[in-house]
Amino acid sequence: MIQKCSKKDFWYDLPKELIAQEPADPRDAARLMVLDRKNDKILHSVFHELPHYLEKGDLLVVNNSKVLPARLMGTKVPTGAVCELLLLRQVKGDTWECLARPGKRMQPGTKVEFGDGSLTAVVDETLPDGNKYVTFTYDTETLYEKLDEFGKMPLPPYITKQLEDQSQYQTVYAKELGSAAAPTAGLHFTPQLMDTIRSRGVNIAEVTLHVGLGTFRPVNEESIEDHQMHSEWYSVSEETAKLINETRAAGHRVIAVGTTSCRTLESVWAKYGKIVPCSGNTSIFIYPGIELKAIDGLITNFHLPESTLIMLIAAFYGYDKTMAAYKVAVEEKYRFFSFGDAMFIR
Repeated sequence: MIQKCSKKDFWYDLPKELIAQEPADPRDAARLMVLDRKNDKILHSVFHELPHYLEKGDLLVVNNSKVLPARLMGTKVPTGAVCELLLLRQVKGDTWECLARPGKRMQPGTKVEFGDGSLTAVVDETLPDGNKYVTFTYDTETLYEKLDEFGKMPLPPYITKQLEDQSQYQTVYAKELGSAAAPTAGLHFTPQLMDTIRSRGVNIAEVTLHVGLGTFRPVNEESIEDHQMHSEWYSVSEETAKLINETRAAGHRVIAVGTTSCRTLESVWAKYGKIVPCSGNTSIFIYPGIELKAIDGLITNFHLPESTLIMLIAAFYGYDKTMAAYKVAVEEKYRFFSFGDAMFIR
Protein backbone atom coordinates (compact mmCIF):
# COMPACT_ATOMS: atom_id res chain seq x y z
CA MET A 1 0.00 0.00 0.00
CA ILE A 2 1.55 3.29 -1.15
CA GLN A 3 1.08 6.01 1.44
CA LYS A 4 -0.15 9.30 0.04
CA CYS A 5 2.52 11.82 0.99
CA SER A 6 2.95 15.36 -0.16
CA LYS A 7 6.26 17.17 -0.40
CA LYS A 8 5.52 19.43 2.58
CA ASP A 9 5.14 16.37 4.85
CA PHE A 10 8.95 16.09 4.68
CA TRP A 11 9.71 19.64 5.76
CA TYR A 12 11.59 20.25 9.02
CA ASP A 13 13.17 23.40 10.46
CA LEU A 14 16.95 23.35 10.37
CA PRO A 15 19.03 26.16 11.88
CA LYS A 16 21.69 27.19 9.35
CA GLU A 17 24.52 26.71 11.85
CA LEU A 18 23.83 22.94 11.92
CA ILE A 19 24.86 22.56 8.25
CA ALA A 20 28.38 21.11 8.43
CA GLN A 21 30.93 23.12 6.44
CA GLU A 22 33.79 20.66 6.86
CA PRO A 23 34.16 16.97 7.68
CA ALA A 24 34.85 15.70 11.19
CA ASP A 25 38.54 15.25 11.89
CA PRO A 26 39.35 12.40 12.13
CA ARG A 27 36.56 11.20 9.84
CA ASP A 28 35.19 8.64 12.29
CA ALA A 29 34.82 11.26 15.06
CA ALA A 30 31.42 12.22 13.61
CA ARG A 31 28.44 11.49 15.82
CA LEU A 32 26.25 8.44 15.18
CA MET A 33 22.56 8.18 15.98
CA VAL A 34 21.53 4.53 16.33
CA LEU A 35 17.88 3.78 15.55
CA ASP A 36 15.96 0.53 15.86
CA ARG A 37 13.20 -0.43 13.41
CA LYS A 38 11.55 -2.65 16.04
CA ASN A 39 11.17 0.07 18.69
CA ASP A 40 11.43 3.84 19.18
CA LYS A 41 14.73 3.74 21.04
CA ILE A 42 17.34 6.31 20.03
CA LEU A 43 20.97 5.85 21.08
CA HIS A 44 23.61 8.58 20.72
CA SER A 45 27.08 7.36 19.84
CA VAL A 46 30.20 8.19 17.82
CA PHE A 47 30.94 6.75 14.39
CA HIS A 48 34.10 4.90 15.49
CA GLU A 49 31.82 2.92 17.85
CA LEU A 50 29.98 1.47 14.83
CA PRO A 51 31.64 -1.99 15.22
CA HIS A 52 29.80 -2.38 18.58
CA TYR A 53 26.47 -2.24 16.75
CA LEU A 54 27.47 -4.77 14.09
CA GLU A 55 27.23 -8.55 14.45
CA LYS A 56 29.54 -11.28 13.21
CA GLY A 57 28.33 -12.35 9.77
CA ASP A 58 26.88 -8.93 8.87
CA LEU A 59 27.73 -7.52 5.44
CA LEU A 60 28.32 -3.83 4.79
CA VAL A 61 27.73 -2.80 1.17
CA VAL A 62 29.64 0.35 0.18
CA ASN A 63 29.58 2.44 -3.01
CA ASN A 64 33.12 2.63 -4.44
CA SER A 65 32.33 5.42 -6.92
CA LYS A 66 34.91 8.20 -7.05
CA VAL A 67 33.98 11.87 -7.43
CA LEU A 68 35.28 13.60 -10.54
CA PRO A 69 36.86 17.01 -9.91
CA ALA A 70 34.16 18.01 -12.37
CA ARG A 71 33.73 21.74 -11.76
CA LEU A 72 35.65 23.73 -14.39
CA MET A 73 36.00 27.53 -14.43
CA GLY A 74 36.88 28.86 -17.86
CA THR A 75 36.63 31.82 -20.23
CA LYS A 76 34.60 32.21 -23.38
CA VAL A 77 36.47 32.62 -26.65
CA PRO A 78 36.91 35.36 -27.82
CA THR A 79 35.13 37.57 -25.24
CA GLY A 80 37.02 36.35 -22.14
CA ALA A 81 33.76 36.23 -20.13
CA VAL A 82 34.05 33.91 -17.11
CA CYS A 83 31.87 30.81 -17.21
CA GLU A 84 31.56 27.46 -15.48
CA LEU A 85 30.90 23.89 -16.58
CA LEU A 86 30.01 21.04 -14.27
CA LEU A 87 30.38 17.60 -15.86
CA LEU A 88 27.41 15.38 -15.00
CA ARG A 89 27.81 12.26 -17.15
CA GLN A 90 29.71 10.99 -20.14
CA VAL A 91 27.38 10.77 -23.14
CA LYS A 92 29.83 9.30 -25.66
CA GLY A 93 33.58 9.66 -26.08
CA ASP A 94 34.56 13.23 -25.21
CA THR A 95 30.98 14.50 -25.19
CA TRP A 96 29.50 15.09 -21.74
CA GLU A 97 26.23 16.32 -20.34
CA CYS A 98 27.06 19.42 -18.30
CA LEU A 99 25.48 22.11 -16.19
CA ALA A 100 26.56 25.48 -17.61
CA ARG A 101 26.67 28.90 -15.98
CA PRO A 102 25.55 31.37 -17.21
CA GLY A 103 23.46 28.91 -19.23
CA LYS A 104 21.68 31.47 -21.40
CA ARG A 105 24.99 32.86 -22.65
CA MET A 106 26.34 29.45 -23.58
CA GLN A 107 24.41 28.62 -26.72
CA PRO A 108 25.42 25.88 -29.22
CA GLY A 109 28.72 26.83 -30.88
CA THR A 110 30.11 28.60 -27.78
CA LYS A 111 33.81 27.80 -27.25
CA VAL A 112 35.35 27.85 -23.77
CA GLU A 113 38.97 27.42 -22.72
CA PHE A 114 40.36 26.38 -19.34
CA GLY A 115 43.67 26.97 -17.58
CA ASP A 116 46.46 27.50 -20.09
CA GLY A 117 44.14 26.73 -23.01
CA SER A 118 45.25 23.07 -23.26
CA LEU A 119 41.66 22.08 -22.45
CA THR A 120 38.81 23.51 -24.54
CA ALA A 121 35.11 22.80 -24.85
CA VAL A 122 32.43 23.50 -27.45
CA VAL A 123 28.72 23.56 -26.60
CA ASP A 124 26.89 21.23 -29.03
CA GLU A 125 23.30 21.33 -27.86
CA THR A 126 20.96 22.67 -25.15
CA LEU A 127 18.68 20.00 -23.62
CA PRO A 128 15.03 20.60 -22.58
CA ASP A 129 16.05 20.88 -18.89
CA GLY A 130 18.70 23.51 -19.69
CA ASN A 131 21.70 21.17 -19.40
CA LYS A 132 24.19 21.16 -22.30
CA TYR A 133 25.94 18.55 -24.41
CA VAL A 134 29.57 19.68 -24.56
CA THR A 135 32.54 18.18 -26.45
CA PHE A 136 36.03 18.53 -24.95
CA THR A 137 39.43 18.72 -26.68
CA TYR A 138 42.69 18.26 -24.75
CA ASP A 139 46.40 17.45 -25.17
CA THR A 140 46.63 14.53 -22.69
CA GLU A 141 45.73 10.86 -23.10
CA THR A 142 42.46 11.21 -21.23
CA LEU A 143 40.16 14.01 -20.12
CA TYR A 144 40.55 12.81 -16.51
CA GLU A 145 44.16 14.05 -16.42
CA LYS A 146 42.93 17.53 -17.38
CA LEU A 147 40.21 17.39 -14.74
CA ASP A 148 42.88 16.57 -12.16
CA GLU A 149 44.83 19.60 -13.35
CA PHE A 150 42.05 22.20 -13.65
CA GLY A 151 38.93 20.76 -12.00
CA LYS A 152 37.54 21.41 -8.54
CA MET A 153 35.35 19.14 -6.41
CA PRO A 154 31.66 19.82 -7.13
CA LEU A 155 30.65 20.60 -3.56
CA PRO A 156 26.92 21.05 -2.86
CA PRO A 157 25.79 24.73 -2.78
CA TYR A 158 25.18 24.66 0.99
CA ILE A 159 28.91 24.12 1.60
CA THR A 160 30.38 27.60 1.25
CA LYS A 161 33.85 26.86 2.63
CA GLN A 162 36.58 25.87 0.17
CA LEU A 163 38.19 22.47 0.79
CA GLU A 164 41.79 22.54 1.94
CA ASP A 165 42.25 19.06 0.57
CA GLN A 166 40.20 17.64 -2.34
CA SER A 167 40.43 14.13 -0.86
CA GLN A 168 38.17 15.24 2.02
CA TYR A 169 35.27 14.80 -0.43
CA GLN A 170 36.26 11.23 -1.39
CA THR A 171 35.65 8.03 0.56
CA VAL A 172 38.79 6.07 1.51
CA TYR A 173 37.61 3.20 -0.73
CA ALA A 174 36.70 5.32 -3.80
CA LYS A 175 38.10 3.82 -7.00
CA GLU A 176 35.63 3.94 -9.93
CA LEU A 177 35.69 7.49 -11.39
CA GLY A 178 32.33 8.88 -12.41
CA SER A 179 30.34 10.62 -9.66
CA ALA A 180 29.19 14.24 -9.68
CA ALA A 181 28.83 14.10 -5.87
CA ALA A 182 30.25 11.94 -3.08
CA PRO A 183 28.33 9.00 -1.59
CA THR A 184 28.59 10.88 1.70
CA ALA A 185 27.69 8.18 4.27
CA GLY A 186 31.00 6.56 3.36
CA LEU A 187 33.02 9.67 4.24
CA HIS A 188 33.00 8.59 7.92
CA PHE A 189 35.09 5.46 7.36
CA THR A 190 38.85 5.36 7.92
CA PRO A 191 41.10 2.46 6.84
CA GLN A 192 41.62 1.61 10.55
CA LEU A 193 37.87 1.50 11.21
CA MET A 194 37.38 -0.81 8.23
CA ASP A 195 40.11 -3.11 9.58
CA THR A 196 38.38 -3.18 12.98
CA ILE A 197 35.05 -4.01 11.32
CA ARG A 198 36.60 -6.87 9.34
CA SER A 199 38.40 -8.20 12.43
CA ARG A 200 34.98 -8.65 14.06
CA GLY A 201 33.86 -11.05 11.34
CA VAL A 202 31.87 -8.44 9.39
CA ASN A 203 32.33 -8.53 5.60
CA ILE A 204 32.51 -5.49 3.32
CA ALA A 205 31.34 -5.67 -0.30
CA GLU A 206 31.45 -2.99 -3.00
CA VAL A 207 28.92 -1.82 -5.57
CA THR A 208 29.26 1.14 -7.93
CA LEU A 209 26.65 3.81 -8.47
CA HIS A 210 27.81 7.02 -10.12
CA VAL A 211 25.99 9.73 -8.20
CA GLY A 212 24.35 12.29 -10.45
CA LEU A 213 23.22 15.70 -9.31
CA GLY A 214 19.67 14.44 -9.78
CA THR A 215 20.10 13.06 -6.26
CA PHE A 216 19.97 16.64 -4.98
CA ARG A 217 17.33 17.86 -7.42
CA PRO A 218 14.51 19.33 -5.34
CA VAL A 219 11.12 17.69 -5.48
CA ASN A 220 8.94 20.34 -7.13
CA GLU A 221 5.75 18.29 -7.45
CA GLU A 222 3.31 18.64 -4.55
CA SER A 223 2.39 14.95 -4.78
CA ILE A 224 5.72 13.14 -4.43
CA GLU A 225 4.88 10.19 -6.67
CA ASP A 226 4.86 12.63 -9.63
CA HIS A 227 8.59 13.34 -9.14
CA GLN A 228 10.90 11.95 -11.82
CA MET A 229 14.38 10.83 -10.75
CA HIS A 230 17.42 11.31 -13.00
CA SER A 231 18.99 8.12 -14.29
CA GLU A 232 22.28 6.92 -12.74
CA TRP A 233 24.63 4.13 -13.81
CA TYR A 234 25.27 1.23 -11.42
CA SER A 235 27.14 -2.05 -11.35
CA VAL A 236 27.09 -5.11 -9.08
CA SER A 237 29.95 -7.60 -9.47
CA GLU A 238 29.70 -11.37 -9.32
CA GLU A 239 31.70 -11.39 -6.08
CA THR A 240 29.37 -8.86 -4.40
CA ALA A 241 26.19 -10.65 -5.54
CA LYS A 242 27.59 -13.93 -4.16
CA LEU A 243 28.49 -12.34 -0.79
CA ILE A 244 25.05 -10.76 -0.45
CA ASN A 245 23.25 -14.01 -1.26
CA GLU A 246 25.44 -16.04 1.09
CA THR A 247 24.87 -13.50 3.89
CA ARG A 248 21.10 -13.68 3.44
CA ALA A 249 21.08 -17.47 3.20
CA ALA A 250 22.96 -17.67 6.51
CA GLY A 251 20.36 -15.42 8.17
CA HIS A 252 22.71 -12.45 8.61
CA ARG A 253 22.11 -8.78 7.85
CA VAL A 254 22.87 -6.87 4.66
CA ILE A 255 23.56 -3.26 5.63
CA ALA A 256 23.76 -0.56 2.95
CA VAL A 257 26.27 2.22 3.55
CA GLY A 258 24.46 5.21 2.07
CA THR A 259 21.33 5.77 0.04
CA THR A 260 23.29 5.12 -3.19
CA SER A 261 24.24 1.56 -2.15
CA CYS A 262 20.65 1.08 -1.00
CA ARG A 263 19.22 2.30 -4.32
CA THR A 264 21.62 0.07 -6.26
CA LEU A 265 20.54 -3.09 -4.40
CA GLU A 266 16.83 -2.19 -4.46
CA SER A 267 17.05 -1.48 -8.22
CA VAL A 268 18.52 -4.91 -8.87
CA TRP A 269 15.94 -6.59 -6.61
CA ALA A 270 13.06 -4.72 -8.29
CA LYS A 271 14.28 -5.90 -11.70
CA TYR A 272 15.27 -9.51 -10.97
CA GLY A 273 13.52 -10.41 -7.70
CA LYS A 274 16.96 -11.23 -6.21
CA ILE A 275 20.53 -9.91 -6.27
CA VAL A 276 22.42 -10.91 -9.42
CA PRO A 277 25.63 -9.58 -11.01
CA CYS A 278 24.57 -6.85 -13.46
CA SER A 279 24.98 -3.25 -14.52
CA GLY A 280 22.66 -0.69 -16.04
CA ASN A 281 20.87 2.56 -15.37
CA THR A 282 18.44 3.19 -12.55
CA SER A 283 16.01 5.98 -11.83
CA ILE A 284 14.43 4.20 -8.84
CA PHE A 285 12.56 6.49 -6.44
CA ILE A 286 11.84 5.04 -2.99
CA TYR A 287 9.29 6.72 -0.75
CA PRO A 288 6.87 5.65 2.04
CA GLY A 289 4.71 2.74 1.01
CA ILE A 290 7.42 1.18 -1.13
CA GLU A 291 8.86 -1.83 0.67
CA LEU A 292 12.63 -2.27 0.71
CA LYS A 293 13.52 -5.90 0.06
CA ALA A 294 17.28 -6.03 -0.42
CA ILE A 295 18.59 -4.52 2.83
CA ASP A 296 18.23 -5.10 6.57
CA GLY A 297 20.04 -1.98 7.78
CA LEU A 298 21.15 1.42 6.53
CA ILE A 299 23.95 3.82 7.46
CA THR A 300 23.22 7.31 6.18
CA ASN A 301 23.67 11.02 6.82
CA PHE A 302 20.98 13.58 7.72
CA HIS A 303 19.36 14.82 4.53
CA LEU A 304 17.79 18.01 3.22
CA PRO A 305 14.15 18.80 4.02
CA GLU A 306 11.75 17.67 1.24
CA SER A 307 14.55 15.72 -0.54
CA THR A 308 14.15 12.32 -2.19
CA LEU A 309 16.74 11.04 0.32
CA ILE A 310 14.69 11.79 3.45
CA MET A 311 11.75 10.13 1.63
CA LEU A 312 13.86 6.98 1.16
CA ILE A 313 14.72 6.96 4.89
CA ALA A 314 11.02 7.30 5.73
CA ALA A 315 10.23 4.32 3.48
CA PHE A 316 12.73 2.17 5.37
CA TYR A 317 12.30 3.41 8.94
CA GLY A 318 8.69 4.67 8.88
CA TYR A 319 7.49 8.21 8.28
CA ASP A 320 6.60 9.20 11.87
CA LYS A 321 9.77 7.70 13.36
CA THR A 322 11.96 9.38 10.72
CA MET A 323 10.52 12.85 11.31
CA ALA A 324 10.77 12.31 15.11
CA ALA A 325 14.44 11.27 14.79
CA TYR A 326 15.20 14.38 12.73
CA LYS A 327 13.54 16.53 15.38
CA VAL A 328 15.79 14.93 18.03
CA ALA A 329 18.85 15.46 15.78
CA VAL A 330 18.08 19.18 15.54
CA GLU A 331 17.49 19.45 19.31
CA GLU A 332 20.74 17.57 20.02
CA LYS A 333 22.61 19.77 17.54
CA TYR A 334 23.78 17.00 15.23
CA ARG A 335 25.61 18.24 12.12
CA PHE A 336 23.66 17.92 8.88
CA PHE A 337 24.16 17.07 5.18
CA SER A 338 27.27 15.97 3.25
CA PHE A 339 29.94 16.62 5.90
CA GLY A 340 27.56 16.04 8.81
CA ASP A 341 26.91 13.24 11.26
CA ALA A 342 25.40 9.82 10.57
CA MET A 343 22.58 7.52 11.58
CA PHE A 344 22.50 3.74 11.63
CA ILE A 345 19.03 2.25 11.20
CA ARG A 346 19.07 -1.41 12.21
